[in-house]
Amino acid sequence: MGNSQSPRSSSRFTTASRAFTQKELEDLESLFLSLAAQSNSDGKFVSPSVFKSYFGLRGPLGERLFDLVTQNRKDKKLTYEDLVIAKGTYEKGTNEDIEEFIYQLLGVSDDGVLGRSDLESVLIAIFNSVFPSTNNEPGLDSHQDAIQIFVRAATFSENDEQFTYENFKNWCSLLPSVRKFLGSLLMPPDIGRHGCQVPNLVYGENVDSNLVLLKKEHAWHLGGALPQHELEEWRLLYHSAVNGLSFTTFLGNITNDGGPTMLIVKDKEGYIYGGYASQAWERHGDFYGDLKSFLFQLYPKAAIFKPTGANNHIQWCAVNFSSDSIPNGIGFGGRVNHFGLFVSASFDQGETFECTTFGSPCLSKTNRVELEVIECWGVGQQEKQCGSKENNGVTGSVLERFKEDRHMLNMVGLANSSD
Repeated sequence: MGNSQSPRSSSRFTTASRAFTQKELEDLESLFLSLAAQSNSDGKFVSPSVFKSYFGLRGPLGERLFDLVTQNRKDKKLTYEDLVIAKGTYEKGTNEDIEEFIYQLLGVSDDGVLGRSDLESVLIAIFNSVFPSTNNEPGLDSHQDAIQIFVRAATFSENDEQFTYENFKNWCSLLPSVRKFLGSLLMPPDIGRHGCQVPNLVYGENVDSNLVLLKKEHAWHLGGALPQHELEEWRLLYHSAVNGLSFTTFLGNITNDGGPTMLIVKDKEGYIYGGYASQAWERHGDFYGDLKSFLFQLYPKAAIFKPTGANNHIQWCAVNFSSDSIPNGIGFGGRVNHFGLFVSASFDQGETFECTTFGSPCLSKTNRVELEVIECWGVGQQEKQCGSKENNGVTGSVLERFKEDRHMLNMVGLANSSD
């Protein structure tokens, strides 16, 4: 089937074929014949236009993927052998094979030097695919601000132009949604391609959308680090401009929801960042939580920082303590008075330090920050409704349970905690 291949290609085809079951090969052959029929090639090859249309990719990224799949022959003819070899490498290969394929995919200019303009072109293609334009104008880019925060996450070589393979791997670790999308391009988009899911952001009619920090591009970015069942709907639980600067209201709203949450803050320097808490917020005098949580940045650049395993200082939520060893507020990582991220119970101040818990840098311009906006989202299916448990509400009687003497024994452990 298909046009003649060189001995080297035939050898690669034989090797790649072994990665598939007989049923998978039959399905690939059926797909190839269907696309070849649409290409009017007498079943011999698939044309670039049919290939890009089927896989939902237009512009430079689609052209680059076609060139890679056809082994850069430039004859505009994708054969069955090409398809098996590409999918065998891209989907069934070793991690190194797959990473190398994706790295080559980024070189959309095809000039031998992977640079900033290549990343911008790739991100334009990604956003146009994930967030289709409604004005039927292919290639129209309405996401320039979002694209730049993703480009700023990249590190380039000394001349600020070349994007090396090591730069690429670090970039993908900070942007898991980008990695998921680029790793699933030979999957038909109509069956739920990885990296395309955008949570539905739900908030009341009384909330001005212009006030909300979390934009749809941000939600897509953060969703790349979450399991599928947490990507359907995110609910705005608290916004400081709507609910007022009240820690009592804030804690009551987020604890009543009972599930994972996304805390986002904007400080007076204009930086936007936050943390994902995989466990429900509970009032403690020490750290708790699990390694599913993470810290993140949304502006001026996008990045996600997952736990390193250096320690288990994940979530912090302390209420009504009078000791400096147990600061009142909510936070993530690090140690007391040196958190990866901390929002004080007064809601006017916070801090963010370099943190080995998440391998994260200071998330803002300075370590001590003045907060301008605070919002929190319930992630995934709601666990419980307000009032479903006796002590969910933030009332005087609840706070009374957390007197300093109940947790004084924790102070020694906290004082000796490391980053």
